[in-house]
Amino acid sequence: MAISHKRLLKSILNVSLCATIGLTAIAAGTTLTASAATEKSKELIDYGEKYIGTPYLYGAVPYMTNAFDCSSFTQYVFDNFDINLPRTSLSQASKGTKVAKGNLSMGDLVFFKTNGYSISHVAIYAGDNKILHSANDGVEISDLGSSYWKKNYVTARRVLN
Repeated sequence: MAISHKRLLKSILNVSLCATIGLTAIAAGTTLTASAATEKSKELIDYGEKYIGTPYLYGAVPYMTNAFDCSSFTQYVFDNFDINLPRTSLSQASKGTKVAKGNLSMGDLVFFKTNGYSISHVAIYAGDNKILHSANDGVEISDLGSSYWKKNYVTARRVLN
């Protein structure tokens, strides 16, 4: 029984696609996949949202709650969930496990290069392509898909279990 050229080509394409997907998964071995929001991640975002409107202060004293900079905010929020983070965004970027941008889950730390040369801003992924962070206007929720955050995105890390 002869196989038509069309069926043969379709079979070859299917095998090639499966091989490509498999190799991509192997190559991405250091990144985590997205996970559903957990009770803990929802609580973390709810806790952080209590501080929306709190003023921004560069170099804010750790654990001070009347003003935050980006990394003092993430440090404070995560500490409430018994996760100790270093003081600066650059140092925080070395904690946890790397997560691909397409696999972000609520509670992941998201890092940006806003100073032009290195990681200089950190935010908490709040789900639905939103980030919770302390920026120039204070603690706020921003759109990760905006041109500013898209062009300055560097990496993400998962520190919440």
